[in-house]
Amino acid sequence: MENHQTNAANETAMNKKERTIFMSIAMCVLAMVVLAIIGFIVMDKDDEIMQGQVEATSVRVSGLMPGRVEKFYVTEGQKVQAGDTLVKIYSATVEAKLAQALAMQDAAKAQKQKAEVGARKQVVSAAYELWQQAKAALEIREKTYQRMEALFKQNVVAAQKRDEAKAAFDAAKAQESAARSQYEMAKEGAQREDKMAASAMADAASGSVQEVESILKDQYLLAPCDGEVSDIFPHEGELTATGTPIMNILKDNSKWIVFNVRETMLENMKMGQDITVKIPALGMKEVKTKVYFIKDMGEYAVWRATKVKGEYDSKTFEVRLRPEVQDPDMRAGMSAIID
Repeated sequence: MENHQTNAANETAMNKKERTIFMSIAMCVLAMVVLAIIGFIVMDKDDEIMQGQVEATSVRVSGLMPGRVEKFYVTEGQKVQAGDTLVKIYSATVEAKLAQALAMQDAAKAQKQKAEVGARKQVVSAAYELWQQAKAALEIREKTYQRMEALFKQNVVAAQKRDEAKAAFDAAKAQESAARSQYEMAKEGAQREDKMAASAMADAASGSVQEVESILKDQYLLAPCDGEVSDIFPHEGELTATGTPIMNILKDNSKWIVFNVRETMLENMKMGQDITVKIPALGMKEVKTKVYFIKDMGEYAVWRATKVKGEYDSKTFEVRLRPEVQDPDMRAGMSAIID
């Protein structure tokens, strides 16, 4: 009898213990569910933070004259003003073309004077000598061009060298033709039409000189605007071609802030709207801006829905904001935040 009562008491104690453990587990599960619901609600109420970037207008500096970079007068990060000298480019080819153009100008002027004075034996002889010189120069230019053409086909020289040789050859042909015409005119005696032709040739030679001189003026590249030198591409001593970028200048007073946002967020960023932006790099400094540009970024920037129902594809838009006051401490590449 006592054993039976003892067993019953033990069984009752075990049942109580099991109920206690079950209740503890249930309470823990309930607490975890409640905490999860609270966390979801709190997270759902957090405001979205939009992050953008500061941009600035970059002006590319390049020149008309091909040649070698002789000297830089500025360094990266240096402030410049419009008209400051940035770099000097030297070209022996252009210098030689100027000397050639000046020589042709002198020859054309001399021929003009001869046509006006009238042909004499000495004039005819001089015209013949000039023609012979032009023929010799033509032969040299032609051989040079043929060699350059052959080397170009073998990928030994660049196309620019071949083109320069071709231009020199064409110029030599024109000079030889002109010299021959002058010689023939000297033999026949200058007429009114001949005088007009000589005058036209003199004008053309002067125009060639002016053209080369205008290119030489571009050997000194000047700053097109006030700003900061952000990039310098070649080094001193390197060759540059016509139009090759030499450096970039970040233009002063041309900074803006760009955000890429989904179209569902555009209701808070309307054209002309005033928005306060924070710059983390400046200690979360607040900058007052105004929306001035909104444009979709095309089909490549589309947020795709993952649900079959209840969602749709949302496009991404580029939104630009212009600061009301240009801050000199705000630099291109800095992050910008809207919270």
